[in-house]
Amino acid sequence: MAAPHATSGELLDIRPLGERVKDTVSTTLVRAEHLEVFRLVLPAGKSAHEHRAAGTITIQCLEGAVELDAHGRTQTMRAGTLVYLADAEPHAVRALEDASLLVTMLLHRA
Repeated sequence: MAAPHATSGELLDIRPLGERVKDTVSTTLVRAEHLEVFRLVLPAGKSAHEHRAAGTITIQCLEGAVELDAHGRTQTMRAGTLVYLADAEPHAVRALEDASLLVTMLLHRA
């Protein structure tokens, strides 16, 4: 059974997972008609291969470190950094360390 998504007005804990990052799976926190927010957990060495989101996104690094490939360059994201990617911008993420990311997507759902 899938975990329930947050309801309007519900407080969510997005603090770093610390040692629990190794045992935590990626989770959708909010799912609404045109908005989706999820915590992406990547163990060191794992990747989210190049893809395009169905809308505008932000990626915030909550903990660890990842390499982000987008706009023809590679940048290192560490805790406290955030990036905005335009609608359908191709991107990939590789974990340099155990990492968790907060991803927010503004979607084009009909």
